[in-house]
Amino acid sequence: MTLFSYLHTMLRVGDLERSVGFYTELLGMRELRRVEVPEGKYTLAFLGYGDEASHTVLELTYNWGVGQYEQGSAFGHLALGVPDIHATCTALRAAGAKITREPGPVKFGTTVIAFIEDPDGYKIELIERAAQA
Repeated sequence: MTLFSYLHTMLRVGDLERSVGFYTELLGMRELRRVEVPEGKYTLAFLGYGDEASHTVLELTYNWGVGQYEQGSAFGHLALGVPDIHATCTALRAAGAKITREPGPVKFGTTVIAFIEDPDGYKIELIERAAQA
């Protein structure tokens, strides 16, 4: 019996609208809800590919007045599965996304991956996967 369920990953962002645009327009997520917390001077935006009841989502946290963060060395990346990594990278590049690793097999393996960066410099791994039925 599983005791836990994975709910969300949170990233702090320097410009909420820019980041929401990146994840919705370039990566196809939907903004599911937004929470303004004036007392705490922050805004949360929850994005994903399905509702929070059945899908893990991305929480973007904007602390009012903070335009940039230093990324620690402990954080690795987010990962998204895509059916055609070459076509995906071509479309993302045309839309202005920064490709930091071109599509190709992972070192010492056969899985085809690529990396992009979001507007705040967070790494996103794209992993080529057959379309789910």
